[in-house]
Amino acid sequence: MRVLVVSTPVGWLGSGLGGGVELTAASLVAGLLQRGHAVTVLAGAQSELPAGCEAAQLWCEGGVSQPSWQHCRREAAVQIPAQALLGYLWRRALTEQGDFDVLINLAYDWLPLWLTPHTSTPLAHLVSMGSVSTAMDAVIAEIARSHPQHLAFHTASQAADFDLPGAPRLVGNGFDLDRYHFRPNADAVLGWAGRIAPEKGLEDAAAVAATLQRPLWIWGVREDEAYARRVEASVPGGTLHWRGFLPTERLQEEMGRCAVLLNTPKWNEAYGNVVVEAMACGVPVATYARGGPGELVQEGVNGCLARPDDGEALTKAVERAWQIPRHQPRAWAESHCSRSAFAGRIEAWLDAVLAKPPCEGT
Repeated sequence: MRVLVVSTPVGWLGSGLGGGVELTAASLVAGLLQRGHAVTVLAGAQSELPAGCEAAQLWCEGGVSQPSWQHCRREAAVQIPAQALLGYLWRRALTEQGDFDVLINLAYDWLPLWLTPHTSTPLAHLVSMGSVSTAMDAVIAEIARSHPQHLAFHTASQAADFDLPGAPRLVGNGFDLDRYHFRPNADAVLGWAGRIAPEKGLEDAAAVAATLQRPLWIWGVREDEAYARRVEASVPGGTLHWRGFLPTERLQEEMGRCAVLLNTPKWNEAYGNVVVEAMACGVPVATYARGGPGELVQEGVNGCLARPDDGEALTKAVERAWQIPRHQPRAWAESHCSRSAFAGRIEAWLDAVLAKPPCEGT
């Protein structure tokens, strides 16, 4: 099939500003290409296609990046800035839609969801976050009623945030596991990866590292510089080691040296890409029993769980995870999170979108 993938308008592909959506986009595009589909990617100016996606066509549009709903008040109105990248992306998508069999939206934004009943080419949405906005909750619920097959979610925990009339389509996520090298032995360091922003809860991981007197290596875009400085000031000097936002090859090389990866979201993460990336290197994960990471981590198998926002419980989870044989997380990732399996789930979803007409009356 001919597929147009419309990327996030929060940033360009390769910037890191799109967070986990960038990794999802790479896995989705590469996986569909491997299954013989023709894929075009529509993204912000300066975007670059990641490894494995070279056979796709890339279209770029300029414009002002979209504010993330993650950083807005729950009751905030829908925002579209002047000269918005979001608008330019969807103007191009609507103009070109006749050349495609299906459009895939990766943006967690109101406009593309609202467009669903108005396109001539079926428009499918891979929802990338849980509930953070009343306006988004409402439009997702509306599309769930009128075009239920057109929505897919990463995990059951994420989908449970929304008012859905039936069982959700769950697709998980996928990874090119050949790019993640298993390391049978670890250094005596802890790891943490993600955007450096309050909703990611870095301060909890920092506190655990300080309690255990272990260095904490940190990877990710310093999205909120003031927050990063506050976290650093909250623990003894030398506890935190800022490693930056790294490409996959360097990230997996460094992450694989960690004894345990901490994952500390303060909200309902839709999936938890870094959790699987760590497991693929053989690193067990200590995380809160919340959201997608709480589904991915199997106690004693690939990591350990703690009560949400309980620092003492998280410290104990790290100590338990440290004892897990490192071949177990890798084996779990291979069984559940390969790129080929993800592409198969995406293909089945798109087949359902193309096969099933929307509900009557839409």
